[in-house]
Amino acid sequence: MSKVQEKIRVKVGDLHGESSVAVVEKAVFRLKGVRTVHVDLAKGEVQISYDPSEGTTQADLEEAIRQAGFTPHAISGEEEEIEKKARVENRGLSIRLFVAALFTIPVIALELGAFDLPAEMGNFSVPASGWILLALSIPVLFIAGGPVYLAAIRVLRYQTANTDTLVALGTGSAFIYSSLAVAAPAYWEQTGLEPRTYFGVATVVMLFILTGTYLENQVRGKTSEALKILLGLQPRTARLVAKDGEKNVAVSRIRKEQILSVRPGEQIPVDGEIIEGAATIDESMITGEPIPVEKGEGDEVIGGTVNQAGTFTFVAKRVGSETVLHQIVEMVREARSSKPPLVRMADLFSSYFVPAILLIAIVTFTAWFIFAPNDPLTLALITSASVLIIACPCALGLAAPMAIKVGIKKAAQKGLLIRSIDALGTVRNITHIVLDKTGTLTVGEPRVTDLLAPGRYSEEEVLQMAASVERDSDHPLAEAILARAKAEGIELQPSEHFQAFPGLGVTAVVDGKAVLLGNRDFVEEMGIYLAPAEEQVEALEAAGKTVLFVGEGEDLVGLIGIADTVRENAPEAVDRLKKLDLEVAMVTGDHPRTAYFIADQIGIDVLFANLRPHEKVERIRELQADGARVAMVGEGINDAPALAVADVGIAISSGTDLALEVGGIALLKSDLNGIPDAVRLSSRTVRTVKQNLFLAFIFNLLAIPLAAGAFYPHFGWFLDPRLAAGVMGFGALTVVINSLRLRCFR
Repeated sequence: MSKVQEKIRVKVGDLHGESSVAVVEKAVFRLKGVRTVHVDLAKGEVQISYDPSEGTTQADLEEAIRQAGFTPHAISGEEEEIEKKARVENRGLSIRLFVAALFTIPVIALELGAFDLPAEMGNFSVPASGWILLALSIPVLFIAGGPVYLAAIRVLRYQTANTDTLVALGTGSAFIYSSLAVAAPAYWEQTGLEPRTYFGVATVVMLFILTGTYLENQVRGKTSEALKILLGLQPRTARLVAKDGEKNVAVSRIRKEQILSVRPGEQIPVDGEIIEGAATIDESMITGEPIPVEKGEGDEVIGGTVNQAGTFTFVAKRVGSETVLHQIVEMVREARSSKPPLVRMADLFSSYFVPAILLIAIVTFTAWFIFAPNDPLTLALITSASVLIIACPCALGLAAPMAIKVGIKKAAQKGLLIRSIDALGTVRNITHIVLDKTGTLTVGEPRVTDLLAPGRYSEEEVLQMAASVERDSDHPLAEAILARAKAEGIELQPSEHFQAFPGLGVTAVVDGKAVLLGNRDFVEEMGIYLAPAEEQVEALEAAGKTVLFVGEGEDLVGLIGIADTVRENAPEAVDRLKKLDLEVAMVTGDHPRTAYFIADQIGIDVLFANLRPHEKVERIRELQADGARVAMVGEGINDAPALAVADVGIAISSGTDLALEVGGIALLKSDLNGIPDAVRLSSRTVRTVKQNLFLAFIFNLLAIPLAAGAFYPHFGWFLDPRLAAGVMGFGALTVVINSLRLRCFR
């Protein structure tokens, strides 16, 4: 058998909530060769991997989705269409919710007797209020709530049940029974029973379900925004070196082995290899490291990174879908597939509850039809319908969304932005925390950490000389030196004859002195003897710091250590995570020597260094393959694929827009102590959701014997519709109160 798998993405119309996921997955999995199916509600997309050697084609897959009741169509590549679809869906839901509320209010008012209406209407010997209730209920149930019934039908076609099934059965039974009571009241009166209407019960249930769906949509994350940010990082044009000179062309027209030119301040258009010149390149979007990299002939350059200094030409080696940036886009796209959300707890409960209620209704109908002394058909219909009606709790629609909404608001007060319901429900189950180094555990920018003066000048004088030379430079390391001089209140001296040597260093004349500043190769080339300071240099390099040498003439007068510094709260946060029995690891694109030094300062024992974005993803998937539930914490573009593939992605607010879009949780205050807070809040929220589900059902379960007529033979009791409404209203009130308890979380 062939092991080759193909992957396709299909946009799907008419997806309705989480109930669509199970339907689509079952429909597609029935085809031969299908390996994985992921339904992404945020994007309105189904991602499928399959083995075509088993006879299944893309057309077959699309037809299976179509047969399940949805509308598949080819991927256009336009992310704007995803946004438009989401806006239309949200606007439609808002309108449906407004319609439901508009018509439900008078229904409740009429059933509670708030208005006095004529006893009869026209030539009909039927209470006028009954016909009005019937008319008012139709827009609520079949216009506003129409998608709920369609979803329930789709689910039943695949022999399963969820909350939509329960709602459709309960409200549908209430509507049909009440309509018969309005249209044929004489029949019920002949049996000695008062005609009952449950329109208020049906409309209130639908209103609460729509309210819960609306609350859920308000906190659902947006994958399309993350992909738009990624696609926006790709340069649009490149400078092609041709026989007749340089000319600007679209990046999409670049082919392998063509020669391209890049000037200071420009983005590198595609991946390639430098063939002439040298440059200082900011590769932080790929490696995450804030200190730029010096590149020369034979070195690799990556598309999307920024040339900060120097002009060079390079030969294109990877273009189009082969570039590192495009691979990051695809990793994010594939990783952001649907995961079991918190709100599926209600569906899981309903998958067992609905069959049980149906069985009870059937037994009730059969028992009354066989054993009722008078009019068995009437009693069987009344009792079985009442069971279905009372079993549908109006609090069900609020059980998960209400707790989630309060939990998200509480999280915001603690400095946590919850962007995904999935993240809020999943973070409590994590076993491993993987932390990126740069910008997460560290502040994410180069700073002067050490200032040594092994020569005849003081440390203050060395800093003054270095800053005076760098005042005309735009190099990131120059900015760190100038920031240190400003912080210490050092006045800069005038300089002249400034000259930059890309990838090496700078020179200038400061107060009549010939001063140079640069790396080891540069100062040695200038004839400066470094042996007396070698021990100090080795100590700085052992700590993972970048060392700059300051020389005057042919003398070494100073050493400057530059590094990214540890966040003040990082050691405390890591300690708290360990106390929660979580395994903590660090990943970085930096050199192992620097990584070990930072990890030792923070108290992290497990680390992975020198990693590219795809390698971070591989490490997380390896942990997941061993049964771990992983939370990834990061802030850079290079962290985006790992944030997406992890069970929970946690982004630092001071990081890139892309990381914030991909992450399910954002730390608004850049305080890592928010991570253990998020774990504890997640546990409390999930516990509240479970309590709400219990409260949503318990009162209805207790009323089922009454609805089934268990007390009728001895006491003549049947379930009054006002009692049913009261039971449901009380259930909803307890759910709201229980959810508000989350506001007291500490």
